[in-house]
Formats: sequence, C-alpha cells, structure tokens
Amino acid sequence: MAKQRLIVPVILSGGAGTRLWPASREAYPKQFLPLLGARSTFEETLARVADRTIFADPIIVTGEDFRFLVADQLSRAGTAGRIVLEPMRRDSGPAIAVAAELAAAADPEAVLLVLAADHLVTDAGAFAATAAAGLAAAEAGALVTFGITPSHPATGYGYIRPGDLMDGRVRMVAAFVEKPDDETATRFLAEGYLWNSGNFLFRADVFLAELAGFEPAIAAAAKAVASTIAVDQVGNLSFERIDRDAFAASPAKSVDYAVMERTDRAAVIAADYAWSDLGSWDALWAMAEKDEAGNAVRGAVSLAGTRNSYVASDDVHTAVIGLEDVAVVATKDAVLVARRSVAGELKTLVADLRASDDTRRLADEHRKVLRPWGSYESVDRGERFQVKRIVVKPGARLSLQKHFHRAEHWIVVKGTATVEVDAETKIVRENENVYIPLGAWHRLANEGKIPLELIEVQSGGYLGEDDIVRSQDDYKRV
Repeated sequence: MAKQRLIVPVILSGGAGTRLWPASREAYPKQFLPLLGARSTFEETLARVADRTIFADPIIVTGEDFRFLVADQLSRAGTAGRIVLEPMRRDSGPAIAVAAELAAAADPEAVLLVLAADHLVTDAGAFAATAAAGLAAAEAGALVTFGITPSHPATGYGYIRPGDLMDGRVRMVAAFVEKPDDETATRFLAEGYLWNSGNFLFRADVFLAELAGFEPAIAAAAKAVASTIAVDQVGNLSFERIDRDAFAASPAKSVDYAVMERTDRAAVIAADYAWSDLGSWDALWAMAEKDEAGNAVRGAVSLAGTRNSYVASDDVHTAVIGLEDVAVVATKDAVLVARRSVAGELKTLVADLRASDDTRRLADEHRKVLRPWGSYESVDRGERFQVKRIVVKPGARLSLQKHFHRAEHWIVVKGTATVEVDAETKIVRENENVYIPLGAWHRLANEGKIPLELIEVQSGGYLGEDDIVRSQDDYKRV
C-alpha cells in the first residue's frame, strides 16, 4: 500500500499588525501575542496542524527580526518546523512561492496548506475536516481557497462568489470581489457569497506553474532563492536564510493578485467554523468571550455603566465608566481609547508616531523588549542615567560587548550571574552587585536552572541601544 502523502503546512508569519496597536507593534506583532487565551495565534495555528498523521512539519516564512520569537514558540508548542527567513517583505506571493519551491524539491506534487499566523479559528476539528474535504480537489490540480460563511455583512473583507460544484464541498470560483460597501455586503450575504479568508490548499507544482505564467519574475526569483538558500545554525536552532539580492528581484505582490484572481483553476470550499483575521479591535471584540453587557475584558479592569466594549490592561488597573462601543487598551507605556471599530485611523496614527523621533519607539517597540537570551525593560530614565530590569533565561548568555558612552552597575535580585569583565570572570549572587566600567569588554551569563533577574543602572552621556560593539555573540547578531 502506498504511503499517504502528508499535507505540508506553510505558515506566513512576517506581518507587523499595526491595526492592533498598542498591543501589537513592529518588534512584537499580533501573531505572537496571547490576545485570546493563553496561546498566541501563531501557537494556535501550530496546534491546528499538529496531527502528524495528516500534516508534515510546517514551513514557516518569517522575518529576520522574528526568528527567535518563532523558534521560542515552536519549542513551547513542542513541534518542529523549517524556519525560512525573508530578508525583506515582498507580500504573500513571493513568500508562498519560495515555500512551494522548497516543498517541491522533495515532492513536486506536495500539497501545501497555506495559513496566516495571525488568523483565529475557533474549531480545530472543523478546520481539519475542511482541509480533508478539499484535499481531493487540490490533488486533482485545483487551487482551493477557504471561504468563510459570513456571520454579518462585513465591509472589511474581500468576497468570493462560488460557482459550479466541482467535488464534494468544493466549487469553482465564479468571481473574487473587492471589499464592498454596506449595501453591497448585505446583498452578498443574501446571495451566498463567502468571505475570502486568504488560506489555501494546492499542489506545489500546480501553483508554481500558474505563477510562472502570470508572474514570471516572482517565479524566477523563488527558484533562484530556493537553489541558493543557506542554513544558519545558531546553537541548536536552524534557520534557512533567503539570499537578499535574489529575493529583491521579485516584485511585491499578494498571492490573490499574482495568481488566485487570474487563474481558471481557483476553487473554494465553504468552511463551517468561526474565523477572523483579527484585523481590528472590533474583530477581536467579536471573537472574545463577553459578559452580559457585551463587554470583553482582559487583565486588571473595572467597568461601570459600560456596554459592548473591549477593555484590556497589561499593567495598571484600568477603570471605564459610562462608555459604549469603545476599545480601551492600556499597556505599560501607551493607552488607546477609541471607537471599537477604528481601523484605518489607527494605522494612520501609528504612521504618525513612527514619523517623529520623540514617539518612534512607541510605534515599534514595547517598554519590555524581547531578546533571544531573555528580555529587558526600562524602569526609569533621566538625564545621564537609565534603569532597566533584565531577565536572562537559564543556560543563556549575552554577547561579549563594550560601550563607548556608558558605564553600568548590575544588582542581582534573583538567581546567580556569571559575569566576565575584561577577561576576569566573577560569580554574582542575589543581593550582590558588579560594576562595568565604560569601555570594558563584558559579558553576562546565566548558568543556573532558574531565570536570572537583575537591575541594571546605566550612567553616561549617551544611553542609546546602538552604543554597543559585539565581539562574540551566540545568536550571530551584528
């Protein structure tokens, strides 16, 4: 008996997610955040394709800056996967093309299940059943997209008009339709149109052949990238690094515009599970559990006279009184108060923040910044000084480095630190401290079994993160 071919999940995980600011930011976007429940949407996506009797290990296409986030959450999910690093964003078309070339190298007829890492699906069993129902059509050469049965006349999604029945639950696509106005969306709902979820099921060779016909430059770049991909080993982690020049030759284009809206092989299967791309605070509210007043809350929150609102707080206790249909999101360094349905305006606001030197960091980073070795968080800052809280994972260490403009004091508050200063190694225990002179080569390591926590006090004329020279780095950063 021939061995059953496993479906190869391709998870796209390189987006910025600015429409969920201030929770989602450039350096830590929404797909890695636990917005609903304890797991991130990336972890939920991994869980949906975890059955190794159906699915192969996933190919994850992400950005250089997210590689350790992806690796960390893969490890937390207890699964393996190929981590492919884009040197720049080129939209979904080129990313999928590279993944298809990599899968086709092992099996040209490999069936790919293309998923966005930041989408939410509420029923993993129904999702797997939908994928199984579309498999025969995909194996026969159809490019199958997952259409979502609309729950309301949404204007924020593209739509699909299903055509003739092809196989089981699969129909040919009669038309892809751009985001409609309210009146048109209501008509679409009555006429059986489906939301375009942007998730796909197709054979690698069929997709690549269609792509070569419609977008030969994208197809050629993907082939060049796949033949020159370099494996970067960082400790026990393995990353597949895309050549920058080869990838830059590809036009930036979504898979919908590149292939799906032009091919005569497009098919659609109606999914019978709740789905959201979590593209706004309104969408997150719609998918969240709510109280009897229609409020969805997360964190330290108190409400009075408030209805149909989303309120979340990471740190400070947040009270909302007498409001309706709002989103209130409090993080450690920013607070958003807006109409719950705000989307386009929020994207503009984030762009304005990024355009100013005074607020650029708020657009791109949280106060707590994740690093492959742990994290640091700014606690206080003034003229010529800054205080940080640093956490180092067990077994991890920072780079061997020096600074030209600042000295540092480290006070250990939990665990035991191994500290190297100008080639001299010291053990620093709880309630002990060490001084790092300006210009000294130094390194911090946690050789213990529990997280190392310390307070760092920086002093000097310039305290920017770019005042750093690395000599040795386990994570191969510049």
